[in-house]
Amino acid sequence: MSLLSQRHQVLELVDQAITAGARQERSCGSISLSARTLQRWQRDPSRGDQRPARVQTPKNRLSGLERQALLVVANSDEFGHLSPSQIVPRLADRGQYIASESTFYRVLKAECQLQHRGAERPKHQRSKPRALCATAPNQLFSWDITYLPTCITGIYFYLYLFLDIFSRKIVGWQVYETESSALASEVMRDICEREHIAPDQVVLHSDNGGPMKGATMLATLQSLGVMPSFSRPAVSNDNPYSESLFKTLKYRPDYPKRAFENLLAARQWVGTFVHWYNHEHCHSALRFVTPHERHAGQDTALLAKRVNVYEAAKTAHPQRWSGPTRNWQPIREVHLNPDQRVDGKKERSQQLKIAA
Repeated sequence: MSLLSQRHQVLELVDQAITAGARQERSCGSISLSARTLQRWQRDPSRGDQRPARVQTPKNRLSGLERQALLVVANSDEFGHLSPSQIVPRLADRGQYIASESTFYRVLKAECQLQHRGAERPKHQRSKPRALCATAPNQLFSWDITYLPTCITGIYFYLYLFLDIFSRKIVGWQVYETESSALASEVMRDICEREHIAPDQVVLHSDNGGPMKGATMLATLQSLGVMPSFSRPAVSNDNPYSESLFKTLKYRPDYPKRAFENLLAARQWVGTFVHWYNHEHCHSALRFVTPHERHAGQDTALLAKRVNVYEAAKTAHPQRWSGPTRNWQPIREVHLNPDQRVDGKKERSQQLKIAA
């Protein structure tokens, strides 16, 4: 409801905006007022809102003592774990009526006692994973498991895939018949040995699956000096690099149209994919160099060569460029779960630089 004085103030503001050159519709839109409402107000400026301003109170509303008696029954040892839909019939069987089921719900909701009346754990706020920033290879890994179909419906092979977030190189993978933290720890040991990972050098990010948080995997990470990092439950955006890689894998033109016949066939196809992805795929997030070139530090020279090519082309035909040439500068930092400002713009990730 709007007071008559408020209406006069709105009419004056709109008139000022229209006099200054604004359109009526846009002037009304800026204050969330429809043009039809404004026109109705303009027809009779002296008439205010005709709706009654009084707040009606139901005549059959429970008194304070009755509400208190309801809460005592609802919170008793006998009924404290039950919902109103269970309480009301039990009271009726005893020949007792306190209030209707909807009234029970309404009173309990007003007292903030309707959320958890059972034995389940109460909901608690999950904080975003810490922001991580990688400035070189072998600082920040991400891993996950995806299903590969077999010839038997409901049975799958499981692809374990480990990715270096800075270079996007697949640093380790294997296909198994089961999900297991012990199998994942074997792959991780092999990666650390092959990549010469020192203690406290790498952070390994994953979701909250059983193999990721299994005791064997966590013990292996501790013995290797690898720091674990986990996503929030049911939030796939916290592990975007692995999810993106799985989409690239399953949308490849040569991805099998039918299920894999056996474990060997699955491993052979994944091996072919990994070689293509690491050594042939020009990654769009890396200025179109391959993950292997990025991982080996060859991308700087390759991108510098492209800069020279473009500068030479611009010198030869300056009329083809109206501004600077294409940006071929290397990506110096890669962020995982960066923090955000209040206005929604990404700010620099927490400067957690992992020692190379």
